[in-house]
Amino acid sequence: MPEYIPSPAQWVRDQVELYERTNGAEGNTLRDSGLPVVIVTNTGHRTGAVRKTPLMRVADGPRYVLVGSQGGAPQHPQWVHNLRAHPDIDLRDRDVVRRMRVRELEGADRERCWALAVEAFPPYADYQTRTDRRIPVFLAEPIDAT
Repeated sequence: MPEYIPSPAQWVRDQVELYERTNGAEGNTLRDSGLPVVIVTNTGHRTGAVRKTPLMRVADGPRYVLVGSQGGAPQHPQWVHNLRAHPDIDLRDRDVVRRMRVRELEGADRERCWALAVEAFPPYADYQTRTDRRIPVFLAEPIDAT
């Protein structure tokens, strides 16, 4: 089993620990916003270690939209590189954990999912204006267990 390396950001470590310890009953919103988050467990692209990241909950039926905004920072968050290298993830939505596979979106699929994301978390629109990079959008889809 690969080693779990917690985030270097204390608030992320604390939120992941609280979310998982309470099975999603606590720590399930973004700080003081009251808006729901999910926990994405992925594999580090350089270390091969287990990484966990709280991301905004943007549901699309049984699928989830994952947005690499990093608040409009000039660089992608590390988890974007992880998903590009290792697209199989576990996604925890409160007390339900699903095995999923992500794919990065382009074109009309990206635009549709970007609109869903902005509807769920309006600051995304502002984040895009803060950076010259195109914010990556991924779609996480359940891996059929059959």
